[in-house]
Amino acid sequence: MAAKARIASSSRSIQIAACEARAPPESEISMLKSIIYRMPSGEPERKRLTIPEQKQPGVPERKRFSMKDVLLWADGEPPKPGPRRIGIHTSTAGGVEMAAERAYRLGANTFQIFSSSPRQWKPYPLAQAQCDALRGLREKYGIGPMAIHSSYLVNLASATAEFHRKSVIAFRGELQRALALSAEFLVLHPGSFRGRSREEGLELVARSIAEAAEGLELEKSNLRVLIENTAGAEFSLGGSFDQVGQLLEYLRPVCPVGACIDTCHTHVSGYDIVSEAGWHETVQKLEETIGLRNVMAWHCNDAKDPRGSRRDRHEHVGKGTIGLDAFRRLLNDPRTEHAAFIAETPIDEPGDDLQNIATLKSLVDVVTAPPKRKRA
Repeated sequence: MAAKARIASSSRSIQIAACEARAPPESEISMLKSIIYRMPSGEPERKRLTIPEQKQPGVPERKRFSMKDVLLWADGEPPKPGPRRIGIHTSTAGGVEMAAERAYRLGANTFQIFSSSPRQWKPYPLAQAQCDALRGLREKYGIGPMAIHSSYLVNLASATAEFHRKSVIAFRGELQRALALSAEFLVLHPGSFRGRSREEGLELVARSIAEAAEGLELEKSNLRVLIENTAGAEFSLGGSFDQVGQLLEYLRPVCPVGACIDTCHTHVSGYDIVSEAGWHETVQKLEETIGLRNVMAWHCNDAKDPRGSRRDRHEHVGKGTIGLDAFRRLLNDPRTEHAAFIAETPIDEPGDDLQNIATLKSLVDVVTAPPKRKRA
């Protein structure tokens, strides 16, 4: 019972540490990793890294201890990835490299992370060994592209001089960490233009990204900054496809850019993606303003609130006001097959992340080749 209590305490401490944006004690990380290393599908050399005095907990115990962490309740071989690049935003608790392990255990072949706390200015330290380990796991499991979502604090359109200065510095740090981790995408919310005109806000965001990227030679890397559309709240930039397209035009001379389209944001900002006619009209608008070829990632989130509500609250895929048909159309459109499809859905119960990925996979129509005719 004492060993079980220690494992439960470590799991809770690591989750609390992640929420509070601080590094958990090394002893607790080691205890977490010792369970992962002993999973049936782990490699022999990893299985040796165990804590001898602890008894491996069973599946029900791991579920109870971990609450929501797939690394502690996954058992056996993970689900196979599907024909599209489908994944989810994963936790970096225990080290940034653990996000790739989580993605693999969930059956994802793409994923998104925060490279540091999304709600604190001071970044986490990022060791070269962690960067190398993340790249190694991605290569081993064939997972990519990897997206990093920038901090929620960053507002490159801020009218407050000090806040704007901190945002530029923070975004430069996001770029540097994305380069160190060999990420393909860095997703950015354009920000709030309160205190300025919308046009002034868009221009300032472009200048701010140019300032943050100075000297980083992004054009020589595989990293692309993706501008995400927003839910259309008052003073927010990116609430329409036109605004995202305009910002991309400003940014093309600055750095490699593209768009990330969030289905929940699209829906609650007023676009119709639920009806078939509305879907085709919305996609046509997207093609005219941004270009589907420039949409490198889709955030596949259902919505808790109705169309046009401008309330950004994500729901499980197929369980909200969008429904499954929109995601089915999206995933089977040949014009989107180059993109990554990443859920940012809530994890209310253990396995919710696994279920949302499985739901998205199930919507992809698998075209099988007709059987070859036998020669006479």
